[in-house]
Amino acid sequence: MIEGIHTGNAPFVRFSDGTKPPLSQAVRTGDLIFTSGQGPLNPVTHEIPTDFDAQVRQVLLNLVAVSVAAGSSKDLIVKCTCYLSDRRHFATFNRVYGEFFADCSPLPARTTVITQLVRDGVLVEIDGVAVVTPAGE
Repeated sequence: MIEGIHTGNAPFVRFSDGTKPPLSQAVRTGDLIFTSGQGPLNPVTHEIPTDFDAQVRQVLLNLVAVSVAAGSSKDLIVKCTCYLSDRRHFATFNRVYGEFFADCSPLPARTTVITQLVRDGVLVEIDGVAVVTPAGE
C-alpha cells in the first residue's frame, strides 16, 4: 500500500498563482518514507529566512516534521539529497547539517548538489528517505 502524507507542521508551498503543486509532502510505502524536497519556508510565519544558516535549520526542521508525520523520527532518516544554490555555501551547510544530526548514529547517507532552485530567495532544499519507527518505540 502507498500512502500520501500531509502535515500542517511543515509548509506546503503553493505556486505564485496560489495553486498547489501536484505532489505529496511524503509518500509512505511499507517501512520506507520518501519526502518531497523541503524548503526553508516557516510553516507558522510563512516567511523564508534571509540568513543561510537559518534556512538550513528550517529546511531540516521541515524534513523532520514531515518524517514524523509519516511515522518516523529524526534518527531514522537514512538518506538526504541536498540542493544548494551556491557552492560558496557548502562549508556553512556542512557545519549546520553536521550540528543538526550530531546526535544521530549512524549519520544519514547524503548527496549534495549545486543547482538552480525554483523559488526566489531559496538557497537550500533537502529531500530524504526515512524508515518507519519500529512498533513499541
